[in-house]
Amino acid sequence: MSGVEADAAARENAEDEIVLGVLDAVERDRHITQRHVARELGIALGLANAYLKRCVRKGLVKVGQAPRRRYAYYLTPQGFAEKSRLTARYLAHSFSFFRRARAQCGEIFASAAARGQRRLALVGGGDLAEIASLFAREYPVKIAGVITVCAEADQLAAAVATLGKVDAAVVTALVSSRETYEVAIAVFGADRVYAPSLLRLRRPTVEAKNERAA
Repeated sequence: MSGVEADAAARENAEDEIVLGVLDAVERDRHITQRHVARELGIALGLANAYLKRCVRKGLVKVGQAPRRRYAYYLTPQGFAEKSRLTARYLAHSFSFFRRARAQCGEIFASAAARGQRRLALVGGGDLAEIASLFAREYPVKIAGVITVCAEADQLAAAVATLGKVDAAVVTALVSSRETYEVAIAVFGADRVYAPSLLRLRRPTVEAKNERAA
């Protein structure tokens, strides 16, 4: 790769990281201000404003009116999909991915075991599933299987049925992780689904679901 190509790739990665940060901030707090976005991402206020506007133009974020002349931002279905794509890309190029994945999966396994959930299904194949499978041996849990086909609740339920007794699920999908997470919750229930924090997933609320469907 030439110096020019390397610089272009670095700029693209930096821009993607800012967009990911904006989408993550909006999902976490729909009433977040541009000033808070700028402070959280460590960028200038004008740059935060520009990236928010870009996300709106691309259909990733919608803007609604909130009380006290403020705005409410929330992610569109396209926004959730783009956040998932950028998260997967960021993790794939992150040198700390393996270390973070190991530590966070360990926390999940310990928590599940403490709740008596010892037979776990991994939902989503790939690098994260491989890391989880490898280090599950260090904890009092057993991986019942890795399910890769999980786009619909009935598909996931059918796949789970072939594994025998399953106490809980761990989302390990790097691509379409949000959709996978929601399908897993629909099948297992929220108290039986775990996800490493590096996937940047949050439990969907009824209000958020209604807004996304609108």
